[in-house]
Amino acid sequence: MKKFLNAIVVMIAFHSHNLISQEIEETVVVTSALIDTTEINNPLYVIDGDDIGDDATTSLGDAIDNYLGVSIADYGAAVGQPIIRGMSGPRVKILKNGLVNRDVSGLGVDHLNDLDLHDIQQIEIVKGPSSILYANGTIGGIINVVDDCISALNYELPEIKVGYETQSVNDGDSKNINYKNNIGGFNVNFGYNKINFGNYDIPSGAVLHEEEHDENEEEEHHEEDMGFINNSDYAVDATKFGISKVGDWGYVGISVDNLESVYGIPFHGDEHEDEHGDDHDDDHGDDHGDEEEHEEHGDERIFSTTDSESTTIKGSYNVNGNLINKVDFTFRNSDYTLTEAHEEEEGHDDHGDEEEHAPTVFMNEATEYGAIFDISNDISTQKVVFNIVDEDNSIVGEEAFMNPANNEEFTIGYYLSRELNLFNVDVGMRVDQIERSGSVTDEDHGDIDYYNIDDTANSFAVSIGRDLSDSLSLSLGFSSVERLPSVIELFMNGPHMATGRFEVGDPTLSSETSENFDITLNYEKDGFYAYASFYVTDVDNYIALIDEEDDHHDEDEHHEDEDEHHEDEDEHHEDEDGHDKHDHGNLIHANYMQEDAEFDGYEFEFGKSFDLDSGVLNLSYGRDVVNAEFSDGHYVPRINPARNVYSLSYKQNNMVFKLNLKDVDKQSDIGEGESITDAYKMLDVRLTKTYSLADNSELKVSLFGRNLLNEVARNHSSFVKDEVPLPGKNYGIKFNLTF
Repeated sequence: MKKFLNAIVVMIAFHSHNLISQEIEETVVVTSALIDTTEINNPLYVIDGDDIGDDATTSLGDAIDNYLGVSIADYGAAVGQPIIRGMSGPRVKILKNGLVNRDVSGLGVDHLNDLDLHDIQQIEIVKGPSSILYANGTIGGIINVVDDCISALNYELPEIKVGYETQSVNDGDSKNINYKNNIGGFNVNFGYNKINFGNYDIPSGAVLHEEEHDENEEEEHHEEDMGFINNSDYAVDATKFGISKVGDWGYVGISVDNLESVYGIPFHGDEHEDEHGDDHDDDHGDDHGDEEEHEEHGDERIFSTTDSESTTIKGSYNVNGNLINKVDFTFRNSDYTLTEAHEEEEGHDDHGDEEEHAPTVFMNEATEYGAIFDISNDISTQKVVFNIVDEDNSIVGEEAFMNPANNEEFTIGYYLSRELNLFNVDVGMRVDQIERSGSVTDEDHGDIDYYNIDDTANSFAVSIGRDLSDSLSLSLGFSSVERLPSVIELFMNGPHMATGRFEVGDPTLSSETSENFDITLNYEKDGFYAYASFYVTDVDNYIALIDEEDDHHDEDEHHEDEDEHHEDEDEHHEDEDGHDKHDHGNLIHANYMQEDAEFDGYEFEFGKSFDLDSGVLNLSYGRDVVNAEFSDGHYVPRINPARNVYSLSYKQNNMVFKLNLKDVDKQSDIGEGESITDAYKMLDVRLTKTYSLADNSELKVSLFGRNLLNEVARNHSSFVKDEVPLPGKNYGIKFNLTF
């Protein structure tokens, strides 16, 4: 019997008060199936859906990048993997309406999050100890994207929204339409979103390439004035349909989401460059002044296509019994496919003798069941949550770096929230029974070793909050989180072009265990507000992708020279090492390894709101810092640098103006194989005006500008920060008509 069925996902939520958001407008936390809160006492941001809808269309990561403690590891315009307090990958879960979004973004840094941000209600960001209440292994936190495709409330009036947007940096546009209505007692929701963005522009000299030198010479970089990033285009077609029925007994509904996309991969490792040799370099010449000239060179087109479909059934039944008050239930079936392909563009005929690259197909199929039993009483909120997950991953094709794998989870959890005389106490516990099955193919002999890893992860979190005065509140949080290694960390064994590495997992990896502490202060009085949060996270057996050092290879060569007269022994050494026997091109050899690590940092923000005769002015300043070191004193790689965030907003009747300056520090605390990243400033502005039309219709017009200083900006957390800098100056306009 499979560990009780598969997996139970326990999600809960924290009750509290006095949320201070980075937005001046008051936001309301929507009660979703797994996040049942109205106010949050822990580090949490709620980003209003209208605010996202008024701004330039971006990836999920870019949409949240200005919030303290949150950053991204971008990979071009389409891909932006979120990072929370230095944690990323499997330590940060992306949720859609309270359920983990099960795409293949975790299988590669060049894979986008399969989410459509059109017509959403809000994005919830939970950091720190309370995040374990939402999904397993969330040492960093969770990000939950909420919409009302399955509405728990009846739509009062029919509504049609039509939107259009254009951007200068990519010569792109987007179009969308959404329809909501109550028809015959059923709530009907339909939405369609189409995006078409071209290659994005970059400032002059933004692309860096490494110069090859002899062993005794220092590594150097040279600038390449391309003016744009090739293969940075992005196109998407997304549809969603939902229907629900609401009554005194509760509600129930079903939704179907489909998203198809095509996006270029702007960097694909150094192996490709070696294959084309000097001819490829010669083709590029010395001048890349404009896109037309660059295209004449006939670069290879590397791109991905995605096709996903998910069906969700969600509802709530009011039991009103002696023990159980209500039951929230969910079911989701997800079918996701990503195909990575190569295509020789026109004029690239000098490689005719080379073998064509066959597509590589990533597939993920997942089924998930969940239930939340509300057993609250007059003195406390109590919930018991169950969830079952069955997930299959497979990669087929020339660049398949992992054999098929299966993930099964069975989780049960308990949540308690109670107000005592002096404190508000929230306690959460969860037990995750996880089974990961996979295999590793031996490079030397082709033998396949099969593994079935079955283990239990136990996690606990407690939060204590108290109002110290009418204007000041304090929250203390502690959690102990156990995270089992992901299938990538266990079974990876092949070339990963997105990182420019030959990555090797380890099926013997132990679970990560972390102890997380944080303290949060909130202050608000007479228009002045302040927020500060300090945290420390100690992780035992932290799993990281570590590049092999050069001296390791030098030592191998020394042994080969010493045993020059013992050919058989030399061959034996080569077989053991694998680096001489197997030609992996220019790819860096990297292994998933474990070492204790400590993360610590802080976030603070203070600001002042001014009630003027003409409107409301809000000024704020915030800063976030994260430090991360291994127990041996080395820095954890790809940790985002400290940032200062300056904000100004002004609201007057139907007009909103926002200015945001993000001042990012130089990052010199680097891990093995990393390079220092220079500081930069990112200035964004937006002006939104709403016009009332006839018959209660309204037109909302937004003018926006991003990176108006046209700064050369490199994201230190990105694997491709030198080759793929952030976009240059971008301005555009957005229309939203509601009637």
